[in-house]
Amino acid sequence: MHAMPELPEVETVRRGLSPAMEGKRIIRVETRRADLRFPFPENFNQRIEGARLDRLGRRAKYLVGELSNGEALIMHLGMTGRFTVSGSTPGKFHHQAGADEKHDHVVFGIQGGARVVFNDARRFGFMDLWALEDLANYPPFAGMGPEPISNEFSGAYLSEAFRGKKTPVKSALLDQTVVAGLGNIYVCEALFRSGISPKKLAGSLRKDRLERLAIDVRRVIEEAIVAGGSTISDFKTADGELGYFQHSFQVYDREGEGCVVCEKPVKRMVQSGRSTFYCAVCQRT
Repeated sequence: MHAMPELPEVETVRRGLSPAMEGKRIIRVETRRADLRFPFPENFNQRIEGARLDRLGRRAKYLVGELSNGEALIMHLGMTGRFTVSGSTPGKFHHQAGADEKHDHVVFGIQGGARVVFNDARRFGFMDLWALEDLANYPPFAGMGPEPISNEFSGAYLSEAFRGKKTPVKSALLDQTVVAGLGNIYVCEALFRSGISPKKLAGSLRKDRLERLAIDVRRVIEEAIVAGGSTISDFKTADGELGYFQHSFQVYDREGEGCVVCEKPVKRMVQSGRSTFYCAVCQRT
């Protein structure tokens, strides 16, 4: 199954890249083709080379490198994108050589000798540059909701955001203007923990249920980050390791298997073109 890396996977990559890149100058940039999902920005290599990457952050499912020249290096993994690091911390980071090296599309040479490689077999990822001072208006970021592990995300916030919504709660949580970065896997898992049916209309949920939901969303995301994300298809961390949270799935991708609580079969339905996994017994409200 191919699944887009979600927030925990992107955060795991960010944490893996930070020791090699933060506070270091980007000495050299090599682009081995003219485009990924989209063409590279004009003079992409020249605009980055020589700049220091002051901070490597994340917004939703995007990596955001804050450069000393006033620009932001915005990177998206797409479906199969992955970064590998070599030459920075021997024994911790390494580049796994293999047949897929033909898909190494971008190589960053970092001050101190690190080499950061972006590999993307299906080329659904992309890289862009945008003015740091105007980052809030970068088109994918404009109108985004709060991060699910931020102080702004709470039951009170969901109560206000869901007010009057007649869409199912599953669809509402996947709306990036409501919550930034939440994806299909972790929404399914959070709704199961909260005992909330994915069919329930968002605007009909009581405040106490939304308080519980906000807590469960945060816990699922934080546990997944600790586990290194979920390896559903090609996802690997920056040191070549797989994510392991998929071994903790309680409903996602478990159609027909026994519920971990009541042992009734986990069900699957399609909502807005996405598979929803749930327990009809444990998620009644």
